[in-house]
Amino acid sequence: MFKADDYRLKIKALEETLGEAKYALDIDRRIERLKELKEEQEKPEVWQDLERSKKIGREISSNEGKIASYEAGRKALDDANEIIDLIEETEEEELIPELDKMISVAEKDIEEMRIRALLRGKYDSSNALMALHAGAGGTEACDWCSMLYRMYCRYAEKNGFRVTEIDRLPGDGAGLKSVDFKVEGENAYGYLKAEIGVHRLVRISPFDANKRRQTSFASVEVMPEVDDEGEIEIRDEDIRVDVYRSSGAGGQKVNKTETAIRITHFPTGIVVTCQNERSQLQNKEMAFKYLRSRLLEKQLEQRMAEEAALKGETKKIEWGSQIRSYVFCPYTLVKDHRTGYEMGDVQAVMDGDIQGFIIDYLKKS
Repeated sequence: MFKADDYRLKIKALEETLGEAKYALDIDRRIERLKELKEEQEKPEVWQDLERSKKIGREISSNEGKIASYEAGRKALDDANEIIDLIEETEEEELIPELDKMISVAEKDIEEMRIRALLRGKYDSSNALMALHAGAGGTEACDWCSMLYRMYCRYAEKNGFRVTEIDRLPGDGAGLKSVDFKVEGENAYGYLKAEIGVHRLVRISPFDANKRRQTSFASVEVMPEVDDEGEIEIRDEDIRVDVYRSSGAGGQKVNKTETAIRITHFPTGIVVTCQNERSQLQNKEMAFKYLRSRLLEKQLEQRMAEEAALKGETKKIEWGSQIRSYVFCPYTLVKDHRTGYEMGDVQAVMDGDIQGFIIDYLKKS
């Protein structure tokens, strides 16, 4: 028997969630801003400034995406109400499966919109610069670092993000000692900032002839890409730029000319490298972007440390400080130590299904 009131209560709850997301995203203001941006985009002087044109284009795309998400959710709920009325009038209960499917899709779309509404930090909409480093453990740790890299690449691919590798340092036997890469897409930093910290893997090591259980650690750094050069000042006297030949495959030009860039920032001791591009100028531009992001990350860390000191909160860096454990042996369990989130399907997480951790982190942060 069709219970229209139950469906209407469910739709009413979704409408309330949609209304909260609309308010948080300020959809009405975004519609006005979109008109202003499109008018500005048509000006001849904008097209003569490539950086300004790109910035406006990204803002237009971001606003259009959020507005389209809201309108799609609103339309789905209106259509569901119409089907409820139609079933009541005609008593055609064969339309109930279609109604259930429509409400299920609307729930998913509105939940994604609600998560977007949570990403309101200053840099949440920026691209993400990530760095993975293998911890102690030799080949096993390097292999764990490469597994994490593949996991994040799969996650980016599933969510429509673009991954560009900046630099890598191969392990001695297998895997990676470290890898730096950029994830491009709307809210890339907002989604991935929850991954910052130490990740632990427990498994029967394939590199151990005695098949003993091994524990490996790898650190994950996530930084927002800074587009505004004026936000982070880099003085010429504070840096040293070195050029050298790129390593690995790349053809005669790359390996016989000095295209790779290394920048050392003396006040902080930060060193960044880039050898992914074939051009020295492109590598230099990417390296400076990476350096600005590292300096911004350091500023944010100092600010958080000062706030924590005022609150009297401290945390030691030792065993048990990892944010997440991937346990293949003896249990198939993944646990996020900040949120208490657990997932039994480890392979799903390794295939890039880390959305659950990110959503749960956002809900509780």
